[in-house]
Amino acid sequence: MMKTEISEPRKRGDLRQMVGREYYIARRALEWRMDALLGRKKWAQLVKSEPESSGGKFSENVVFEHSSVVLRELAGVDRYLQVNKRRNLELAIEHLNEMVIRQGETFSIWKNVGRPTRRKGYLEGLVLKQGRLSSGVGGGICQLGNLLFWMFAHSPLLITQRYRHGFDVFPDVNRTVPFGAGATLAYNYIDLQVLNETVDDYKLELWLDDEFLHGRLLCESPIENKYRLEERNHLIRQQFWGGYSRHNEIFQVMTDPEGNESERLLVKNDAIMMYAPLLEDRQNSEE
Repeated sequence: MMKTEISEPRKRGDLRQMVGREYYIARRALEWRMDALLGRKKWAQLVKSEPESSGGKFSENVVFEHSSVVLRELAGVDRYLQVNKRRNLELAIEHLNEMVIRQGETFSIWKNVGRPTRRKGYLEGLVLKQGRLSSGVGGGICQLGNLLFWMFAHSPLLITQRYRHGFDVFPDVNRTVPFGAGATLAYNYIDLQVLNETVDDYKLELWLDDEFLHGRLLCESPIENKYRLEERNHLIRQQFWGGYSRHNEIFQVMTDPEGNESERLLVKNDAIMMYAPLLEDRQNSEE
C-alpha cells in the first residue's frame, strides 16, 4: 500500500541551502574516492578512440530511442533560459555520446559530465528551488536525466540510483510520458546511475538538432525481450495542511519471445503539487 501523507515543505534560507549542497557534494566525492581505493565499482567511461569495428557491432541493434523538445514555451519563464538550456545540454552530452557501458560497469551522469561551471561554458538555465522556478548555472540538464531514464527503463540495464523532484510543478498539458517517469539531477549527489549486469555491452548515442534532444541505446547483440512501462495507482490527495500531493507507481513489464510477461516495480513517486489539481481539466474545457 502506498504511503500518501507528505509533510508541509519547510523553507530554507539561501545560506542553509548552499551549505547543505556543498556538504552532500563533498560526501559524494569521498564516496567516489573510496570506490576507487576499494574497487567497489567499475565505472563506465567515454573512450574517445573506440576501435572502428565497434560502431558496426552496435549499429543494427537498437534497444530503444526517444526524443524530447528542447525549447518549450513555459508560462513565466524567460526564453533566454530555454536557449541557454540547449547550450548546457550540448556541453553535457559531449561527455556521454558514444559511451559504451560494458559488462559489470556502472554508468553515472555526473561521474562523466563533471561539475557544470561558467568556466566550462555553462550558462544560466532553468532550475527548481524548493518547488519554485529559478535560474542557475547549468540549468536544464535535468532534461538529459529524464531522457536517459526513459531509455534505460526500456532496457535490461538495472537502474541503481534515481531521484525526482519532490514537487510537481507543471500540469499535464501535452504530457507524453507518465508523471514521474524521469530523473532529476543536481551535481553530484543527485545522480542517475545504471548497472550493466547482462552479458552484452551497450552504447549510448545522444545528439541535438534545432528542435529536439535525441537519444538512442544500442546493444552489441539483438535484444529478444521487449520492455514497456505502466503507470499504476495514480492518486491526487489533499494533505492535512491544505496542499495537494500526487502519487503513482511505475512498473517495468518485460515480454519474452514466447509472449510470457514478468514485471517489477521501477519507481514510486510522491510529490507536492504546485498548481491547482484540476487546472488541466479547466484548460481542456476552454479549448
